[in-house]
Amino acid sequence: MDFRKGRMREDPEINLIPFIDVLLVILIFLMVTTTYSKFTELQITLPTADAEKSLQRPLEINVGVDAQNRYAINNARVAYHDPATLAEELKKAAGEGGNREDPVIIINADATAAHQTVINVLEAARLAGFAKVTFAAQTGGKK
Repeated sequence: MDFRKGRMREDPEINLIPFIDVLLVILIFLMVTTTYSKFTELQITLPTADAEKSLQRPLEINVGVDAQNRYAINNARVAYHDPATLAEELKKAAGEGGNREDPVIIINADATAAHQTVINVLEAARLAGFAKVTFAAQTGGKK
């Protein structure tokens, strides 16, 4: 039932003008961003070090903590009462190694040792006045 008898039906047309406008804007955007991309690279010249290795290594004090929360300083077992007594033992170990100042405390703690035991060693190092503390870790272990 077509009530418009005298008029012919026009086929719909796709207006390409807005489509071309959008494509030109995208093309301009891509051209601008790729042009400036090489200017955004950072060109950094890193310094080089020509220093020789130090001939003198600092004194290392190895503190071990096992799974039963027992302490050892340089492979000698130490009875733990409080951080102050452990600090005295650390000072003794530093005195046995010569008069070199500021030793490095290396903490070798068992994976199943309580966190508090490691904190006790850190507190003892602070009380003894040793600022250089590091942890030993094993690589390539099974999970």
